[in-house]
Amino acid sequence: MSGTAESGGAPPPWSELRARLAARGFRPSRRLGQSFLIDDNMARAIARDADLEPGARVLEVGAGLGVLTLSLLEAGADVLAVEIDPRLCELARERLGERPRLRWILADALSGKHRLAPEVERELPRQEPWHLVSNLPYSISAPLLAILTDREHPPRTMTALVQLEVAERVVAAPGGAAWGPLSVRLQAAYRASLGRRLAPALFWPRPAVESALVRLELSPEAEPLADRRRLGDLAGRLFQHRRQTLARALGDLLADRALALDLLAAGGIDPRSRAEVLTLDQLRTLVRRLPCAE
Repeated sequence: MSGTAESGGAPPPWSELRARLAARGFRPSRRLGQSFLIDDNMARAIARDADLEPGARVLEVGAGLGVLTLSLLEAGADVLAVEIDPRLCELARERLGERPRLRWILADALSGKHRLAPEVERELPRQEPWHLVSNLPYSISAPLLAILTDREHPPRTMTALVQLEVAERVVAAPGGAAWGPLSVRLQAAYRASLGRRLAPALFWPRPAVESALVRLELSPEAEPLADRRRLGDLAGRLFQHRRQTLARALGDLLADRALALDLLAAGGIDPRSRAEVLTLDQLRTLVRRLPCAE
């Protein structure tokens, strides 16, 4: 890991950092999805891909040893760095030192599966634009992206390094196996695109899978949050029954097969088709026609 500065001296080599981690009794946790980007050139490339203006407010979740953190600071961002492991946080702070545009939170970014940790939530802007730029821990990447999308004031952009399988779900189109509730929830608010792919050799420890960068830009045509939540809820319930026809899945959901057939017919949707072929517009049509209780 090169290109970092410490106390005015030359940056420590990766072998030295590994030794410091070992001295702290640190071993990467599979449970926490820890796999650290160790290539400074790639970190700088990701910071460029984020396309941030000077002074942009950035949330980084899973800051690890601060490799991407440093690149974001060099790009002129104000960074709120969240790290769950105290040993990593301590070493990262030693490496980066005190900086006026860097704040740390030592915590799990999530409080359960559906909420941000209170200490993270308190620090996020309520009105100003802000961004997510992170090498996300595999274990929380999908739920975190969904939670941030469902905030009253979501990030203007999200540039996230995730497991390739998650990236494919984020950018999926209707009709494929990757299209599902995550695709619907995110694409109802954001324009999603797939960026660079990263080989396992750029990480420590090396993951068994490829990683990819996803880029999400908040759409000016995004519907109100309440409507998007209803859309996501309907998609989630229909996709629980992927193998069933929409007539049956929606009929079971409404406890009224005749009503389900009427709704599908009104939306021009084949009742024999399945949830994975539904487009966002078709899902919106269904949501608008559902009884209010739904």
